[in-house]
Order: sequence, then structure tokens, then C-alpha cells
Amino acid sequence: MASNAYIIANKRAVSSHPHRQPHLPLLLLLFSLFFIGKFDLVSALNYTKYTRKVSNLRLQRIQKHLEKINKPAVITIESPDGDIIDCVHKRKQPALDHPLLKKHKIQRVAPEMPKVKTLKRDEGSGDSKRKEGEDLIWQMWHRNGTRCPKGTVPIRRSTTRDVLRAKSLFHFGKKQSTTINPTRRADAPDVVSSNGHEHAIAYTGTSQEVYGAKATINVWDPSIQEVNEFSLSQIWVLSGSFDGSDLNSIEAGWQVSPELYGDSRPRLFTYWTSDSYQATGCYNLLCAGFVQTNSRIAIGAAISPVSQYDANQYDITILIWKDPKLGNWWMGFGDNNLVGYWPAELFTHLADHATMVEWGGEVVNSRANGKHTSTEMGSGHFAEDGFGKSSYFRNLELVDADNSLSSVHDISTLAENTNCYNIKNSYNNEWGTYFYYGGPGNNPQCP
Repeated sequence: MASNAYIIANKRAVSSHPHRQPHLPLLLLLFSLFFIGKFDLVSALNYTKYTRKVSNLRLQRIQKHLEKINKPAVITIESPDGDIIDCVHKRKQPALDHPLLKKHKIQRVAPEMPKVKTLKRDEGSGDSKRKEGEDLIWQMWHRNGTRCPKGTVPIRRSTTRDVLRAKSLFHFGKKQSTTINPTRRADAPDVVSSNGHEHAIAYTGTSQEVYGAKATINVWDPSIQEVNEFSLSQIWVLSGSFDGSDLNSIEAGWQVSPELYGDSRPRLFTYWTSDSYQATGCYNLLCAGFVQTNSRIAIGAAISPVSQYDANQYDITILIWKDPKLGNWWMGFGDNNLVGYWPAELFTHLADHATMVEWGGEVVNSRANGKHTSTEMGSGHFAEDGFGKSSYFRNLELVDADNSLSSVHDISTLAENTNCYNIKNSYNNEWGTYFYYGGPGNNPQCP
């Protein structure tokens, strides 16, 4: 069951742990453009600068774009958090609009799951916790009990307000273009701090061939200072030149992004690019590319519940791996739930294999008012605070050429400013290779 994807981290087990939107009348649309801030859910954030007059031409362009990505729904589900989930026929989903996928046939035969190379860790009571949590509501749109019919996929509907929060229509649903520091090492991780992006990550070397990665990621709801900032925790699967324009990246995890979603809830997300974030790729299903196959998991939908300080901890398990037969890169969620895949046709370097994997957190520091952002990473607490207080990644694993999973042992860590966000890694038999990470951002040591 998909609900198995979302579990309560067992405190007893870790006690010994070492540390298709309807067309609104034009007047109504124009009215909403003047009062965007009043319609959005993030009352604590300042939307004033996003409230502006919009020309009819731009509005027409936005509507044309929304018609392209909001496909006709078989049924529509209203989520308690305000989201509209459209159940779209699989063969009508946005992915197949991609020029490289015009002749693509959706993969119907499930890929071979990676084999566990080493002896599986004894998760004992952790398994019993999964059974106790089988009926757990882990995405908010599930709460009214309605599900998408077989043969359809759930797609979060995009709105005019969503697009207007972005810098431009071109930038909607995209990460900022990578700006490379000319002094960085060629084998350094794919991190972009010159645009205000800051990280606390673990990563592998670039000398090996990698065919996938896995991790279990603790879910929190970090506070965000500015609308155009975000906080995320994810896995990156990378290949290509880290100092060029041909970097390929596949990414998945959870993120809080008021600009993208209009609220401050943590949401399951995916991302891809084949040219260093310049023109290709996007978040979720906001452009053609990712092919969804699962009818129960909505990419971009809010996750609930989330972890609480010194109380119940919740985490999600994500697996990204290359199908050894057809070469598509699949995403698994939880206990062997297949979400969908990134077709091999989208990539250059990743059409073969990956050369680096990263796990960890990223935030945007806009330095509003000349100070470091107070946007939190992870739980908002530093790594040294440990279980129940600091956010974690556990059971870091890699997939090799034989489609086998094994625990990661040789990793490096990186945090640009440890006074703002940090990371500390370790290993034990139950959690394998794991790390705590995060921080509050602005504080007396991080001005």
C-alpha cells in the first residue's frame, strides 16, 4: 500500500542511537491580480511586491501556458489545503508533450527493483511501526477518501496566481540557472552559493559509475522568511560537467516553497535538468518530461503529518535508479511504490550512468534587509541537537552496475557556512550511513 511510504520513526528502536483549471472571467482574473496576497495562504509572508498590474497580453500568455499543462481531468479532487488534484488519463499527461517523447510509449512492465547486496539491516520493531501506520494519511488530498481511478494519474492543478509569483513565465517551475565559480574544483559537488543557495550535504566522489541512490528523509516544516526563498531536503543524481553547461541532474525529496506553491507546507517534489538548469527541466509535472505511473501519489502535494520537536518523527523513503533493461530512471517512494520515471531520451550523460550522488538540504539566502535569511533548513536546528530535534537522512545507499543496493561508506560532507547550517555524519548497524543536518539561518553567529 502507498500508505506504507510514510512511517513514524520508532523512538524505541533508536533510543541507543549514538547521538484543469476552469477559465475565470477576465475581470475576475484582473481583480485577483491586484489582491494576490489576500488569496494566498501564507499570511506571515510579504506578497506586496508580487501584487502588480499585469497586461492583457501577459495574462493571455499565462492562460495559454496553463491550458497546456493543466490537462482535462477524468475527475477532480479538492484537497483540504486548497489544492485541486486533477485525475488525468495516463496518456494525456504533460510528459508526452516533450519533443523528444513524441513516439515514447509509456513503460508498462515494471522495472526490476534493485537487489539488496548486503545483508538487510534488522529493522525489527520498525517494521511493526509500519504496520501500525498503514492507514496513515500521508498526503493531504487523501483526507476526503477520494482516489484517482485506475488508468489516471493525480496532477496538482496550477493557477494564474502560481505563475505570477514566479519571476517570469519562463522561470515558473524552474530552479535558477547554475552560476559556476571559476575557482571551484572540477570534482566539487553541484552547489550554487553565488545565487544565495546554501547547502548542508553529503556526497560521493566522481570516479565511480552510479546507477541510482536511496535514502530515508526526515520530514519537517521549516519556516521561510521571504516568498522567493525555499528550503528543501533531497537526493541529487548527477552526471556531466560540473563546471560546464551540460550537467544532467535528477532530484527528488520534500520542499517548502511559498513562491512555487503559495503556502508553507512541505511537499513531495521532483526535478530534472539536462543543461545545468538553463532551459531544460522543471519541478514536478510543470513541464513535459517526467512520466507518472502511480494513481495514488501526487507530486507537489502536501505531506502530512510532519515531525515535531522532541515528539513523533516522520520520514519518507525515496529511491531513484536506472532500469537496467530500458534505461529509464525510475522513482520509488516508500515500500516499493513506483511513482514514475524520467525517460532516458531526456538526457545526455545520464543516458549512460551517474557519476555523483548528493543527499541533504538546500535553502535560498536572499539577504533581505542586508542580513542572512532566517529561513530554516531541516528542522531549524543544528546537527548536534540529534534525534527528535535535528533533521536526518538515514540508510544512504547506492545502486551499482549490477542493479544492486549497498550501504554508502565513503562520503564527504559540505556546508558553506557552519554558523548558519551544518552537517554531521556517522554510521551504525540500524541506520547505516546517516547524518543530521540543518540550522536556523540568521542567529548571532550568522548575521
